[in-house]
Amino acid sequence: MYSLLVIALLALALSGPATAFVSDGHGASTHVSITRTALLRKVTETCREVAEKNGYEFNPTGSSPEELVQACLGPTATGDVSGAKFHSALQDIYTQNGLVDRDFANSPPHHFNSEAFLKGRGLITQGMLAIKANIRNKNFPTARETLGRVLHTLQDFYSHSNWVELGYTEPYINLITPGLPLDNLADANTATCSDCASGTCSNQLLPNILKEKKLTSGYMGIYSSLKPKGKCSHGGAADLTSTESPRGGISKDERRQDNLALHNAAVNAATTATLQLLEDVRLAVGDDDFLRMMGIARSSVVCFVIDTTGSMSDDIEEARSIIYEIIDSYKGTQDEPSEYILVPFNDPDFGPIIRTTDANKIKEEISKLNADGGGDAPEMCLSGLQLALTGAPSSSYIYVFTDATAKDIELKDSIIALIRSTQSTVSFFMTEIFGRRRRSLRAASFGDYREIALVSGGQAIQVSKSELPQATDIILDTSTSALVTVLQRARNPGKQETFSFVLDESLKNITIYITGTAITFMLTDPAGVTQSQNEISGKLGTIKAVGNLWRIRLYSDKQTGPWQININSNQPYTLQITGQSTITFIYNFVESFAGPHPGYAVLTGLPQAGQPATLMLSVMGRRGPSSMTTEHIGLAKVLVSEGVSNGVITDMGNGDILVTVDAVPEGEFVVTVKGTDKVSNSVFQRQSTTQVSVSKVKIQAVVGSSVEPGEDFKLPFSVMTQGSGGTYSIGVRNDRNFPMSFPNELTLTTGQYANATLTITPPASTESGTDVTLTVEAKSSDGVDSNYVVLRLSVVTKITDFVQPSCEGVSVQANDCPHNLAQCGPFQWELSANITDGNGTGIDSISLHQGNGTLIYTSLSAPIIQANYNASCCSQIVEIVAVDKVGNVGKCYHSIARSGGPPTLTLSLPLWIYLLVSTFLLRP
Repeated sequence: MYSLLVIALLALALSGPATAFVSDGHGASTHVSITRTALLRKVTETCREVAEKNGYEFNPTGSSPEELVQACLGPTATGDVSGAKFHSALQDIYTQNGLVDRDFANSPPHHFNSEAFLKGRGLITQGMLAIKANIRNKNFPTARETLGRVLHTLQDFYSHSNWVELGYTEPYINLITPGLPLDNLADANTATCSDCASGTCSNQLLPNILKEKKLTSGYMGIYSSLKPKGKCSHGGAADLTSTESPRGGISKDERRQDNLALHNAAVNAATTATLQLLEDVRLAVGDDDFLRMMGIARSSVVCFVIDTTGSMSDDIEEARSIIYEIIDSYKGTQDEPSEYILVPFNDPDFGPIIRTTDANKIKEEISKLNADGGGDAPEMCLSGLQLALTGAPSSSYIYVFTDATAKDIELKDSIIALIRSTQSTVSFFMTEIFGRRRRSLRAASFGDYREIALVSGGQAIQVSKSELPQATDIILDTSTSALVTVLQRARNPGKQETFSFVLDESLKNITIYITGTAITFMLTDPAGVTQSQNEISGKLGTIKAVGNLWRIRLYSDKQTGPWQININSNQPYTLQITGQSTITFIYNFVESFAGPHPGYAVLTGLPQAGQPATLMLSVMGRRGPSSMTTEHIGLAKVLVSEGVSNGVITDMGNGDILVTVDAVPEGEFVVTVKGTDKVSNSVFQRQSTTQVSVSKVKIQAVVGSSVEPGEDFKLPFSVMTQGSGGTYSIGVRNDRNFPMSFPNELTLTTGQYANATLTITPPASTESGTDVTLTVEAKSSDGVDSNYVVLRLSVVTKITDFVQPSCEGVSVQANDCPHNLAQCGPFQWELSANITDGNGTGIDSISLHQGNGTLIYTSLSAPIIQANYNASCCSQIVEIVAVDKVGNVGKCYHSIARSGGPPTLTLSLPLWIYLLVSTFLLRP
């Protein structure tokens, strides 16, 4: 999950002209605003059509993410539904869009600079193929990252080329339709611009370029002023070519008085082009997966990692029971899981990961689990957990069932890196088995599980097998929508301490968890009413104790305001307070970057030690960001009772906040937020779950393209330390066990980057759309300091099929339809067509995009597929979508609507065909 590169931030960071759509503080559009406008419009459109298909009204009560998600999910999503995942998905795309200016600033194809039209279109084409393949394989985070980058390149075409100067108002559809050629490109020897001494001329293009409608773009020189004779420049202070004749530039990135109309035209074309690309993706993958890619789903994802060794029969049965209870009790509510994930592990095997949205399918899969093998602790627990962390969405809740310690304890650092990267929460349910022989050289213990759980904000619960059914209530508590953490602390060694926290009016199902032994506690509400651990059903709530876990569920009529809980134990213990509320926040640590387009980039590892920490944070409420105020944001230690390091808050608007913390705590810390909910006028308190620390080590690596099966993929990376130089070990792991080569160690000099290369080779049999999660870690020789990056690679088969499916109309029978629509009820009309993919990869799916009738068709494997559509004369429009096996999309549209006379065939085609085609064809 990444943080938003908001418009206002870019405006603050910019020190000069940039290489892409940028804000000038006077209403100019940016990549973020263009992308936001298109995404929200397309999501709203999709939600409305889904609602119509399912027979409910799409009527958001407002424009906030929460209200949009609530309306999109429909009447079954009763109660609180969080907009956090939708907001996070938007930010993933915005951020990757913005990072193209950092990671590929000097790459002409990424910006359509320097007339790099064919290579730029190639980036879009390959990116779209990767996006569709990833979504089909449910690899939504990777799809969002690629989508953000592709949209940046697509949008830059309209700002950096002369498309709008040539008089075109509609997008260049050929950019996203690789089967169509790029026409009338200016060749390398054709002069394109006249000289502009002022650098801001309204039109530098030569008359013959405009008359002949030759397509060109400005040359951009970050490090050199060289450009071909007579060619246009991009323009601006960062472009060294702009001072060489012909001077000036044709970029429409910024809105100036001399290019106001052109800037606005470029923005409009870029926005429409973005909508076209999103529609193509949506039609290729379907509405449900498109919305899931955008984070529009019920919040909870139920993910189980289960030990299947011989002694686990009772535990497997309890896991099966709790999954069945979640399915049966949450069906049709806002807490119904959007996805079920199951990862079994044994010894030496683990996996495969099983993912499904079908409740019956997960019941079938878990019913197949049998306890077998093993018999010697420890087991391959962390390997199974690694699969879950890379396969589950960010911010997931993962539950691990085992009765043994980890045999693969060497994965512990990678597991913690993945937890911090995904901000997922892991809870362990470990049942006690005695007398099992260890054979691990590194003596893993339950303490390792406790440490992993604490870093993630989860629980490490240790019970007997007979007690396990009493401990799994925590799964029902946390596999719900809109779950938030109010407070989490830990003490090791234990001591007596009073913890204060605030409950606001929006919170529901408030639960307090304490883990540890020899625990006593006293809970006090705002009115001074108390309840101790001995009062199972007291005045404040109900208490359940099982194994090392205390679970306190407050009554629903609890009081808002300041509470306290005093805990006393000389043994280590943890405290966590959670509830359900749409008031929440998402965040990430960021760092500034320089170059022609300065801005902020999300840190992929730990923040740097000895420097102020900068966070980008977004706060959400029941009615959007305007329904609350945020007063305090800080960093708080989890393990000690030191005060919070408060940050300096800069409100960027729309709930987005830039936070700078000068005094960053040493050791592990979390992000805390306090403010006021305007709806209820009550103070709220929230805390992040994932613990973070700082490091003097820094790793840089950028993934810029997809990977082909069977081919070596080389990934350069750099490591630097601000601490002591010397030998640093390098560890790299991937969740697919693909072969890799990399240096095991690097010698670092303080303040200088050392460069290295990682090579990974996906087997030739790897399915297209597979994503690979890489964890790269650098650690000092004494083990005191380390850092990591987590990267996602997308494996995509090289595609040569770029032709859309086609369709030939056979017949339309609508003569019985009356002219008067009021009399349409008893009458039917019918359409027949033949659909084919020619010499392509074959048709993968055929579906109705518009129309309330019935569509049937013959086998998809047939060379020619016969389709028949039958509908009431009251439903006069049909649009059929055909998608081939690599994601090429074709649509055919027919309407029987008429003002009089006999029924006619109405064909809707793109504007670029200008209705010259009279046959019944699928359109791209």
